[in-house]
Amino acid sequence: MADFDAIYEDDVSDDVLDDSHYSTRPEPIIIRGCGNFTVFGLSNRFNTEFPSTLTSRVAPEEFKASINRVNAVLKKTLPVNARWLFCGCVCCCCTLGCSLWPVICLSKKTQSTLDKLLEWENSHLYRKLGLNWRLTKKQCDSSSMMEYVISIEFLPKTPIYRPD
Repeated sequence: MADFDAIYEDDVSDDVLDDSHYSTRPEPIIIRGCGNFTVFGLSNRFNTEFPSTLTSRVAPEEFKASINRVNAVLKKTLPVNARWLFCGCVCCCCTLGCSLWPVICLSKKTQSTLDKLLEWENSHLYRKLGLNWRLTKKQCDSSSMMEYVISIEFLPKTPIYRPD
């Protein structure tokens, strides 16, 4: 009866709290531009082919609709950017490079528009599915130049079995 208030240590192994039981996030899916011209690293369209790693996460129709919305923004803005780039290059010697500022500003505006579109897509659909779409810079495989790609990242699941 004397041992009633005694506290004993249990020999519980730490296997339950081991991080090996929790899966790590998979690598993000990269969707590269497949257009026929590029302005400041941004291609005029992205590939609409459904990646097999998104199977059972997103419907192919939803994926294609999202890529088509991105391509519609690019179709509307990049021809204007290309015209301004051509005019800026023609007048570059006379203006000491200042004629390239409009195309730089238009390119940043296009990137901002795409970021806002992808954020809207994330908030309305993809975050609920555990995905996050972003426009990111990535180095080209064949050269040291940078290009913009769409990166689809997998959001980590909340570990409900892990103690705080």
